[in-house]
Amino acid sequence: MSRTLFPHSTVSPLYASGQANIIFQAHPPFHSPYDGSNSMQARGEYKTSLVGTLFLGAQPHRKTRYNTDLILDIESAGGRGISQALGLAGFTNLDVVRNPNLGSKPYIARVQVHQTIGFTNEMVEAERTPFSLATQVPARRLELRLGKMSLPDVFDQNAVGSDSHFQFTNWTVDNNGAWDYAADTRGYTYAFVAEYQSPAWGARYATALMPTIANGINLDWALRRANGQNAEVEWHRGLVSHWLPRERKGMVRVLSFVNHADMGRYREAVQAYLAGKDVRPDIDAHHRQSSVKYGFGINTEQEITSDLRAFARWGWNEGQHESWAYTEVDSTVAAGADLTGMRWSRPRDKVGVAFVTNGIKQDHQNYLKYGGLGFLLGDGNLTYGRENILETYYQAALARGLSMTLGVQYIEHPGYNRDRGPVLVPSVRTHVEF
Repeated sequence: MSRTLFPHSTVSPLYASGQANIIFQAHPPFHSPYDGSNSMQARGEYKTSLVGTLFLGAQPHRKTRYNTDLILDIESAGGRGISQALGLAGFTNLDVVRNPNLGSKPYIARVQVHQTIGFTNEMVEAERTPFSLATQVPARRLELRLGKMSLPDVFDQNAVGSDSHFQFTNWTVDNNGAWDYAADTRGYTYAFVAEYQSPAWGARYATALMPTIANGINLDWALRRANGQNAEVEWHRGLVSHWLPRERKGMVRVLSFVNHADMGRYREAVQAYLAGKDVRPDIDAHHRQSSVKYGFGINTEQEITSDLRAFARWGWNEGQHESWAYTEVDSTVAAGADLTGMRWSRPRDKVGVAFVTNGIKQDHQNYLKYGGLGFLLGDGNLTYGRENILETYYQAALARGLSMTLGVQYIEHPGYNRDRGPVLVPSVRTHVEF
């Protein structure tokens, strides 16, 4: 693995690696005639986050067609995000924990069994990663995962926009913002995933535990009462692959999800407030067990030349029920690209640019306008406008396994509020892989 400080064996049944990701972000003062308890702070501020992960794995046997991986990851997430990760739907730092009171004490991020069942003796090359140790896998296969994981480890993956350690850092660029995927505050859940892969296409399904409260650290283990259902189909050709040389890789993925949890409806909370039953809209006072929230997404990537790649995402959810686990987005569109430094004799460097526009439905807008609080948003008032974010970065490879990235994000209408902003957020990221 060339990106690590030290080389790793590709044949050992044991695996050990780690990473540390440090992100410094700041912003100057910006226009804000008012703010609320969940607002992005208008005064200038700066914050630093640090995530360290130890990846451990083992292959108890060496049957390539029926490979088994045992995965254990231990993680520590410290530091802070600007404004305590409040006030933005497309928050600027994916590494930030949304509850700073959890602290940086190490915790188990992933513990799972990954089983491959091959349907053919034809083998294809595979990259060894912390989540899949085999370097050869059957061309047609079933992969089963059971245990603790982050659903974006498997779903909504994108070669250009999914990795906050080497690519973009905004929540709604690296993930589909409208996908309210099952997760605790740190982004993890217990789940079962079944995935089929063939040379031409693949499909995956997961059922996962939901948090007991919105953005909560505790998970509800009663699957009959609360669960997250996720399905994704992918085609191993891009939308424009037939116009490009055959060696140019592309991918199209279609995602859907259905969540069952003790959620409230924005409209009911607003109606209770307008009727004088509540002093302000309070969605926590109007929860209904086994409420259903659903949505869809499309994700595509395309290699255009040997050094240029592009990607795009679209996402939508029904928006009537409250945002529960990821972020407060009901619709999103994102597009971007990255370019390696081969053209200026820096082949391990990379520059990227992406634009994302996020929105919420009318009931969600009214809830925030009348003073309601979500787990991320709440300015006390709202003059609605889509939250538009432009992010760009330059990543410089300093040494084997060590890189530094300079980035900047320009945010228009933070928290969907035309009365506030715009905001400019520069960043410096240092990443070590060992």
